[in-house]
Amino acid sequence: MKTDEPFMKIALDLAATCKGKTSPNPVVGAVLVKEGQIVGTGVHRKAGEPHAEVHAFRMAGEHAKDATLYVTLEPCSHYGKTPPCAELICGSGVRRVVAAMEDPNPLVAGRGFQILRRHGIEVEVGVMKAEAERLNERFVLNMTQRRPFIISKVAMTLDGKLAAQTGHSQWITGEQARCEVHRLRSEVDAILVGIGTVLADNPRLTARLPDNRKHPVRVILDSHLRLPVSAHVADCTEAKTWVAAKEGADSAKAHELRQRGIEILFVPEGRDGLDLRALADLLYEKGITDLLVEGGSEINGSLLRAGLIDKWVIYIAPKLLGGRNSLTPFGGADVEKMDDALDVHIHSIRKAGDDLCITAYPANRSSRHEAVCHDSGDFAGMNAMERIFHDPIMQR
Repeated sequence: MKTDEPFMKIALDLAATCKGKTSPNPVVGAVLVKEGQIVGTGVHRKAGEPHAEVHAFRMAGEHAKDATLYVTLEPCSHYGKTPPCAELICGSGVRRVVAAMEDPNPLVAGRGFQILRRHGIEVEVGVMKAEAERLNERFVLNMTQRRPFIISKVAMTLDGKLAAQTGHSQWITGEQARCEVHRLRSEVDAILVGIGTVLADNPRLTARLPDNRKHPVRVILDSHLRLPVSAHVADCTEAKTWVAAKEGADSAKAHELRQRGIEILFVPEGRDGLDLRALADLLYEKGITDLLVEGGSEINGSLLRAGLIDKWVIYIAPKLLGGRNSLTPFGGADVEKMDDALDVHIHSIRKAGDDLCITAYPANRSSRHEAVCHDSGDFAGMNAMERIFHDPIMQR
C-alpha cells in the first residue's frame, strides 16, 4: 500500500488539473508504472474525449505489458460516448490495476473490477480513497442524489457580518480571496444569486481570469422579473443568463428579457419564496452538475433550511463591522435553541492573503458513505439501474 500511494498521488494530481473541465463526467487521472518507472500518464480532459486510461496506454505503447495501472476511479465498463476502458485494459497486458475508488455510477459500480478480475488481472481498490472521493465530490453527489452539487461561498467580517445595514459589501475580503473566487467560478457549471444582489451590486458574475474561456451560467432568483435590462448580467455576450421566476410572472417583461437572450425558468413557489429544491431539480435536468451560490442572507438561509448546501467555502476578513442591523450570512426565521443548529464538519482552515478560508461540509454528509438518496415522485420504487436511465445527466 505504501509503495502504491506515491503513484496514486501523481494520478490524483493529474486528475485535479482538469477540475471544472469534464462536466458531467468525473475527473480521472491514470499512471502506468513498470519496474518502478512511470511509462505512461493520462487524464480525462473533457466529456466525450478519450478517458485517462486511453491517454496513458497511448503514451506507454508496448511498455504497458506487465505494468501496473494506477487510476483514480474504477475503469468504465459500459459504452457511452467512448468505448469501455475495462476492455482496453484487459487487452493491454497490464498485470495489476490499483484504483482509488469504485465508480458511484450504477452503470459501472464494481462491474469494471469484475471484468478485470475475470481476465486474471490483479485488482486493488481503496488506495487514497478519501482523497479521490473529495476530488470527485460533485460527481458522487450527482450519481447518488441526482441533483447539482451546491457550494455556498460566503465572505464575512471577523464578527460574522456579510454587509453593512445598507447592503453595501464591496469589498470585505482582499485581492487573493477574490481571485480564488474567480477560479472557483471557472470550475462550476452555474452561479446563483438573488435579484437583491444584482440590484445592489450590479455584478458581472463571470470568471475573470487570464485566458479563461469558461464562464458559469448565471442563475438569478427573481420571482417578479425585476431584472433591469441595463444590468451587467442582462448582457449575454460573455455568459448565459437564466432567470428563475414564479409561474405567472409579468409576461411582457419576460418577453423583453428573452429578446436579450435570457432564458426564463418558471419555478413553483414554496413556503419562503421560490421552491429551491424544484429549481435544483430543473437545473440538473438542464445539465447543471454543480452550482456556486454567492447570494445574500435570505437565499443562504433558505438553502440552509432546505438542506441543499453540500459545501461551504467561507472567507473571513480581519475586519469588525459591528451594528445591530448589519447583515449576517444566513438569514431567515430564527431558531429557538442551540440544539437546532446545523452541525458541520470543518475540512480545512488556511490563509488566503490576509483573510482566512474555511472549507466545511454538513456533518451528516461528510463522506460519500453517508450520502442518502431520497426517492420521490416518478423515481419512487425504482432500483438504482432504473433510476440512472431516467437521469438527465446520464442521457447526454
